[in-house]
Amino acid sequence: MSTCVLRGATVLTMNDARDVVTGPVVVRDGVIAQVGGAVPADLPAIDVSGCVLLPGFVQTHVHLCQTLFRGAADDLALLAWLRQRVWPMEAAHDAASLRVSTRLAVHELLRTGTTAVLTMETVHGTEVVLETLAASGLRATVGKCLMDSDDAAPARLKQAVAPAIDEALALHRAFDGSADGRIRVALAPRFAVSCSRALLEAAADVSASRALLVHTHASEQRDEIAVVRRLAGMGNLAYLADTGLATPRLCAAHCVWVDEEEQALMAERDVKVLHCPGSNLKLGSGLAPIVEMQRRGITVSLGADGAACNNRLDMFDEMRLAATLQAVRLGPGALPARDVVWMATRAGARTLGLGDVIGQVTPGYRADLIAVDVSGPLVAPSTDLYSSLVYACRGTDVRLTMVDGDVLVRNGEHRGVDPQALAASAHVEARRLRTRAGL
Repeated sequence: MSTCVLRGATVLTMNDARDVVTGPVVVRDGVIAQVGGAVPADLPAIDVSGCVLLPGFVQTHVHLCQTLFRGAADDLALLAWLRQRVWPMEAAHDAASLRVSTRLAVHELLRTGTTAVLTMETVHGTEVVLETLAASGLRATVGKCLMDSDDAAPARLKQAVAPAIDEALALHRAFDGSADGRIRVALAPRFAVSCSRALLEAAADVSASRALLVHTHASEQRDEIAVVRRLAGMGNLAYLADTGLATPRLCAAHCVWVDEEEQALMAERDVKVLHCPGSNLKLGSGLAPIVEMQRRGITVSLGADGAACNNRLDMFDEMRLAATLQAVRLGPGALPARDVVWMATRAGARTLGLGDVIGQVTPGYRADLIAVDVSGPLVAPSTDLYSSLVYACRGTDVRLTMVDGDVLVRNGEHRGVDPQALAASAHVEARRLRTRAGL
């Protein structure tokens, strides 16, 4: 439908005033045309009564290529998790397994209300991921993984600086702006442990010359920080700054162990932080100082990370954990529910450089919208919508997911996807992949 009206919901606009509107939302040619007020009765309508309508969630740190690794890398700390399981499986990917892994992730993301992602893939085959995403309807900013060092990494995952950068730029030329602008390409140096200084500096140069986002990991775990200090003679964030990467385009996942000096650096350089509470807990990484970073003006958004270290890609889980873990650190109410929903929408949009495109229900913005049912007995009574979303709702409460005005999920049905067939193909490809990896 080029024009439709969403009727019956309470609208959390997530605009600067955080206006709450009771009334229809009109979508025309993929853009929000009207919020509230009277609309013609003859417009095609979608009934979302009993729902809260809000911007789709923006997950700023995921690994779609790791979805087939779900349950295959449990109970390990970060470096062992990478070296013993994740890297061997990433090296064993082929086109068929990457395609199924991406489709499996997209299904979970859209079904649970995520409409946009920032994703880091593996070293080879990212074109398969991009092609699958372009056909899926999801909005995505994607980077091929860049890594050229770490003796424990499989040879297939180590790629010299020049060909790695050349391949990343080839992907940018081929895919950036495709699918009517839904698909963009970023740079994705994995982290300082597996990237030489030459590779990090090359990524910084390309980012500066082409205004590309840089997606990396930083200060996730103490052992990682010790390795970086041994290799570079300085802390993780200081090293990224020294290579030229610490700019407003840098998107740094985790940042669990960042001291006041590093937080000040990130605030001064407008480095974006990608908070992944579920992954940080499962890998035993620690509790990130989210409230302190926000007080400094650092943009902190949310992501589930990968299914290999979280097992779920559901933003509702991450919102609940984000709030409750800060309550453990600093006391109840340290990170209120309304601020967590902001992290999941507006902060994510700003991190992607799309703050004037998505992230709020405002005329002129792209129609990336979700309707979440708050009328059921497991959520009722829904007296505070922000509280309901963060503490009571689940991904299965998402009734509608729309990207660019295109309804991809309606009443729990993901258009064009047979969930059982998808699960069956995932089982087959996961077995084949683990056999190739020798696991």
